[in-house]
Amino acid sequence: MHTYDLNSPDEPVLLATGLSKQFAGRRVVDDVGLRCQAGQVVGLLGANGAGKTTTLRMCYGFLQPDAGTIRVAGIDRRVDPEAAARRVGVCTQDDTFDTDFTVRGNLEQMSRYFRPRPSGVKARVTALLERFGLHRYANAKPDSLSGGYRRRLMIARALIHAPQLLFLDEPTTGLDPQARLEVWELVDTLRREGLGIVLTTHYMDEAERLSDELLVLREGRVVATGQSQAVLGDLVGEHMLVLDAHDSAAATVCAWARQVGLPEPTRVLSTLHLALDGPGLARFSARFGDLRFEVRPPTLDDLFLKLAEKP
Repeated sequence: MHTYDLNSPDEPVLLATGLSKQFAGRRVVDDVGLRCQAGQVVGLLGANGAGKTTTLRMCYGFLQPDAGTIRVAGIDRRVDPEAAARRVGVCTQDDTFDTDFTVRGNLEQMSRYFRPRPSGVKARVTALLERFGLHRYANAKPDSLSGGYRRRLMIARALIHAPQLLFLDEPTTGLDPQARLEVWELVDTLRREGLGIVLTTHYMDEAERLSDELLVLREGRVVATGQSQAVLGDLVGEHMLVLDAHDSAAATVCAWARQVGLPEPTRVLSTLHLALDGPGLARFSARFGDLRFEVRPPTLDDLFLKLAEKP
């Protein structure tokens, strides 16, 4: 079992501050900060266009920020980009295998991109094949694998040089439930061994199960950071009230929400969802005591729907 120890336990494996990036005169990332410790999964959330992928690409060196600093395991990317890159593994959302090589060959080929070349490559390739359940497919071509095993190979390839920080960009998109669970278990094991992981996903159950901390972006800016429940409390509310959108009182409820300064209830199929704090729930109950409704804790799905709304 490989452990991902830092030379300095007090230095985060990733510390990005003040990141900004413009494209065609439009600022898509605006003063974003991101911190990840060894043995921690940080979930980066936001609707499409929020700036997640751009932020990741700056952190792992595919884009240069217009402003801000990025330190990887204590190394400033601007001062020593090659040393920083050697400590980072990247698993993009798209499969980027070389189909001319076998599964084993893809891992060996990846190791050749690093200078100096990682030591003990053959032993490490064999260990990764075994660990990720790929040993039986070692001589097969990647395009013959199922979606779940292709994801395993992508993650294994990102770890060939034993990095201290792993970026996972939507790692389970398109996988069936069993394959998703297997990827989750791999990520959890890597976290427990001390690897720092930054994760983006549109699956809210995935974010909630895997992330120790969340960082939420909206239109390129950080709008919340912290543990799941704290972020939900800050951005959504203490309670989520759900009622039948076809109820005769639904229009009255919407008018009441506007009158007391609450956001318009969100329509989800045949239901209306209204976020309330404790006093707001008490006022609602006093006003609509005879109405049938459900009250539940907010979820990350509620947060995602809120982020997708026009500000």
